[in-house]
Order: sequence, then structure tokens, then C-alpha cells
Amino acid sequence: MEEVNPNHLPFELTKEFIEDVRLLIENQANEEILLKLDGLFPADITQILIELTTEEAKYIVLLIDTKIAAEIISTLDTDDRKKFLKNFTSKEIAQYINVIDSDDAVDILNEQPVKVREEVIALLKDREQARFIIDLMHYDEDCAGGLMQKELIKINISQTVTECVEEIRKQAEDVEKVYSVYVIDDDGKLLGTVSLKKIILAKRGSKIADVYEDDEIVSVQTYASGEEVADLMQKYDLEAIPVVNIQGRLLGRITIDDVVDFITESAQEDIQVMAGISEDVEEDDSVWLLVRSRLPWLIGGMVGSFLAAKIIDRFDDTISLLPAISAFIPLIGSTGGNVGIQSSSLIVQSLADKSGLDTTLWKRLQKVLLVALINALIAAIFAFGCSLLVDSGQIMLSMTVSISLFAVVMLASLMGTITPLVLNQLKINPAVASGPFITTTNDILGYGVYFMIVYLLL
Repeated sequence: MEEVNPNHLPFELTKEFIEDVRLLIENQANEEILLKLDGLFPADITQILIELTTEEAKYIVLLIDTKIAAEIISTLDTDDRKKFLKNFTSKEIAQYINVIDSDDAVDILNEQPVKVREEVIALLKDREQARFIIDLMHYDEDCAGGLMQKELIKINISQTVTECVEEIRKQAEDVEKVYSVYVIDDDGKLLGTVSLKKIILAKRGSKIADVYEDDEIVSVQTYASGEEVADLMQKYDLEAIPVVNIQGRLLGRITIDDVVDFITESAQEDIQVMAGISEDVEEDDSVWLLVRSRLPWLIGGMVGSFLAAKIIDRFDDTISLLPAISAFIPLIGSTGGNVGIQSSSLIVQSLADKSGLDTTLWKRLQKVLLVALINALIAAIFAFGCSLLVDSGQIMLSMTVSISLFAVVMLASLMGTITPLVLNQLKINPAVASGPFITTTNDILGYGVYFMIVYLLL
């Protein structure tokens, strides 16, 4: 299992395949198992392991090539990996930590109990890897220092191209993907980069100082946020970005695959928050965890609904005198909620996009209010026509519904715009505003406005 078939076809997992693997494991037919898995990508093997019991999955992981097994473990979902590695000894975990990138190793070890973590680090045969891991553990996982890996290829500016080639050969054994070579001075400060193409084409005996590029190299400091790193890599179309300390010394690099993982996790968190899920959960998590993650917003929504019901109850006399107004309550509530979510979603999106020039609050409000005004006028005219069709001859009622809807759309747009901006200033995830929070708030305000206008006009 050292190499993957270059003509690999998409793997389709079947029940028969899983049953065959289970039978082979039961009979401890190791050669047949390896033959069956031969040519599969690590991602394909991961798909198989998910369908097996923990004991069966461990049997296969211990059987296959250590590097492939390490890649499988590093790509497992965090919760699945924590459960899976509980069945491994510290010595078994150490053999996989030895052969993976330092940033992935830190992620895995941070999930383990302190005792296991320290035992694994002590058992690592590669002491440089152990030093890398200890260095990276000091950083928060969502900052540049926590996202970077220590494995990279660097060369001193005083060396020749020939010496550089030898250094690349020596260092590349520990570096999985070589995007460029970083050039440093005697103090370890980052000076620039040199592409592999230039190294290959350079004349024998040429100095690195003559071929390297020192044009404003893009780098990040260790304390930079993950969002800032992602924005820079997207803006400059980078496959890797170097990480330096305050003095400019090269400490590591962040590769595009790590940034993609960070963006994916951040997007999943935002989607869950917008849906009213308070914790990072997945479908196969425990029932209690799923309940606990959803219940707070459900309770909050119910409280909001009770408040909205209380508002309606306060105008019970008005409804008794004119029952027809109750028919338009769903229209007011749903329209206000939809407008609020639309407005807040656009603001959240603009806050996440750092590529353009920053727009002032007043300019944002001007644009939102203009859009809200046009939408509100069209919605009011449409509501006026529809309400006349429902209750022909009730012109005053139709006008009341129309004016109420105009006011609700304007108010919901304003709330949907201001709320995420305020949350962002308070350092709270603005995606919170795009879910049940806005819907519930606009229900309460919308019903209050509607019945107040009904009371005043009718």
C-alpha cells in the first residue's frame, strides 16, 4: 500500500464490500485485506472505516502503511477522532504523530488528555517534530500561529544555488508540499522567496542573493486571525504564506489546505448559528447534545412568541370590533421576518468580505433605507390590492393593512441592518442576527406596529 493506482477510478462503497472486509478481519486474513485496499486513496479507506466498528477500524489502521494511516487519522472529524484514538495506546499514537505535519499533530494532541499528550511527545522518535509541536501548542488554534506548520524549506541568502539544491534535497524529506523556498539572513529574518524554476534555471555557482525575489513578500505575524490569513491568501492567490514573529524571523508557513479547512469550519459554525444551533454539532452526535444545541433558541423563540401573543391579546377589544384585521396577522409577521433576515444576511456577508474599501455606517444605512423604501412601497401597493380582493369594499381596512406593511418592512430592514453591525462592534458573531433572533424580534415589533396603526386609523 505504498503507492496509489494512478488510474484510480472513483470508489463506490457497497454493503457487500464492507461484509467482505469484516469477514477478512474476523479471519485475520491480513494479506487479503491489504490486497482489497490496494490502490485506494486514504479518503476511500476513511469511508470504509466509518462503516466498521471501532475494533475493526483499529485492526485495519494498525495493519496498513503508517503514513497512510496517519493521513487517515489526521483527516477524521474531531469528535470521531477523539473517540477513535481512545482505543490506542500512547505508543501507537506516537508512531502516527511522527510522520504527519506539525500543525496536524498539534490538532490531534490538543484533543487528548494531558497525560496522553505528554506521553506521546516523550515517545516521539523525531525530536525535531517534538520541538515543533511544543512550539505550536503555545498558540490559539484560530490564529496564524495555530494554523502554521513548522515544516518548510529555507535557505540562507549567502549560500549558492548548488548549496540550495542540496539543502532542498535534505529538507524536502520532511516537507510534503514544496511551493517555494524561503530566503533568510543570518538572524533568521525573512528576506524573500526563490522559486524552484529559478533555482533549476540558475547558472552553476550563482548566489541566492542574485536570484531571489525580495519584492514586498506577503507574510503574516503569529497573532493574525484566521480570517485575516484567509483574506490575504485569497487576495494574492497564494498557495502558502510565511508566518513571522514581531522581529520578522521566519517561524513557519500556512498552506492552502489548512486555510480551506479553517474557512469550512467557520462557515459551518455561522450556518449553525444562523439556524439557531448554539453548539458545533453533527447529525450523528448524541441525542442529548443535539437537544442541548437547539433548545436555547427554541425556548427563546417561544418566549418571543408569547410576547407577540401578549401584544395581540392587548388589542383583543379591537379585534372583537373588527375581526377582519386578524386575517392579516400572518402577512405582517412573515413579511417582517423575511425582510429582516434578508437585510441581516446581506450585512453579515459584507462584514465577512474584507476585500473592498470599508463603507461607513451612514452610507450603509442610506443604501439600505433606499432599498427598503422601494420594497416597502411595492409591498404596500400589492397588499392594498390583495386585501381589496379579500374584502371588497373595505377600502379603509385595505389602506390600514397597506400602511402597516409599509411601516413593518421599513422597521424590519432597519433592524436587520443595525443589529449585525452592533453585534460586530461588540465582538459578537454577527451571524447570530440572521437567525431566530431577527425573526422573533421583528414579530414582536411588527405586531405592535400593526395593531397600533389599526387602533389609530380604525
